[in-house]
Amino acid sequence: MTAPLIIAVDGPAAAGKGTLAQRLARALDLPYLDTGLLYRATGRRMLDAGLDPATTADDQARRVTLDDLSRTDLRVPEVDRAASLVASQPSVRRILVDIQRAFATRHGAVLDGRDIGTVIFPDARVKLFVTASLAARARRRWEQMTADPDAPDREAQIARVAHELEARDAADSSRAVAPLRAAPDAIHIETDDLSADEVLAEALRIVARMTR
Repeated sequence: MTAPLIIAVDGPAAAGKGTLAQRLARALDLPYLDTGLLYRATGRRMLDAGLDPATTADDQARRVTLDDLSRTDLRVPEVDRAASLVASQPSVRRILVDIQRAFATRHGAVLDGRDIGTVIFPDARVKLFVTASLAARARRRWEQMTADPDAPDREAQIARVAHELEARDAADSSRAVAPLRAAPDAIHIETDDLSADEVLAEALRIVARMTR
């Protein structure tokens, strides 16, 4: 009996991994999970409870369910910072790892995050690491966040987003537990000069080759 197909899509924030993972899941008729939202939901719960995300977040992590991931206030700067802080806590990661593995083990899935191919599913049949330059990532994240694409201080806003992403990268890459890094056998896709359709086409080619 063939094991369920699990595809790990890792990479830094705003590199395009979420867009790719969602479209890949639809194309392959697989469940999809944005694992970073689990940490965002935990951070959001800490903030809502008036708690410092740098303090122990185990209780809030245990309360997180998949329903929490549909909240519309998870992709804001204060939650970015909170998510990074709670993700650095080994006990929180252990709690949320169980949710991720249970989600994918039965039927397979496409999961995107920062440690899917290294920690959550190191034996995944397909591991992708999606990257882009800091400038491209900052522009994309700003476009996701902005209500005014013609803002007169557009460049200053993008520069601030770049600074926030750089800080997040440093925190995620240097943490002692499950740091952001590509698995040795991950296939890299650099998205700066590719459209979403081109990224998907490349990923589908990789999946076809790896699952023959």
